[in-house]
Amino acid sequence: MASLLEKVSVLISANIHWLVNQALEANSLAVVDEYIRRVEDNLEALEDAAATVGGEAKTLRRKQREFEAKAEELDRNIDLFLREGKDKLAVAAQARYNTMVQLAETYREQADAQEAEFQKLLDAKLRLEAKLTEVKQERIHLQAMLELAKSKEATHKAMEALGDVSTEAVGIDDIKESIQRRLDKAAAQGEIDAQKLDQQMEEVLETSAIEQQLAARRARLGLTDSAES
Repeated sequence: MASLLEKVSVLISANIHWLVNQALEANSLAVVDEYIRRVEDNLEALEDAAATVGGEAKTLRRKQREFEAKAEELDRNIDLFLREGKDKLAVAAQARYNTMVQLAETYREQADAQEAEFQKLLDAKLRLEAKLTEVKQERIHLQAMLELAKSKEATHKAMEALGDVSTEAVGIDDIKESIQRRLDKAAAQGEIDAQKLDQQMEEVLETSAIEQQLAARRARLGLTDSAES
């Protein structure tokens, strides 16, 4: 029992900040989870031990009361034997009475000791439960911190990767320059095509004017029919 209370005492006195720092350095909750597992195992052992010791204390207290009751009965019998002049019976009853009183006292001392031990176990259980609650709360905060750290690391790596792609890896500036040259060429070609279109339109308009002039001459000379034929 003493060894169990010593283990529990060590767990209760554990430095939570140290556990958190160890977990952060290792980037893992393993050290905290191991502590929680040990606490839960010892809590189960404490409950079993408390039930055992508490049961023994009740048994010893009941035995104490039984012998006290027997001693009280013998005490009355001794008085009765003396009144009736039955000295031998009084002597025997007195001896038995002394034994009952001694046994009752022994059981009382043992019951007191067991009840004190039972109370120690209950107190240790309560303190260890409080410690467990505290560590579990810290674990929640710690898990959030580690997840945030991992998220930031992932973001940093992604930004580094983007930096590589945008400069050296792909040569985006060269690509942009190539595209711009193509656009410039297309714009120049558009200008050339526009000039050609203007020239064609001018030629069409000029041809039409000439044909109109010739048609007028044919009509004046009476050559329209022959021209058409």
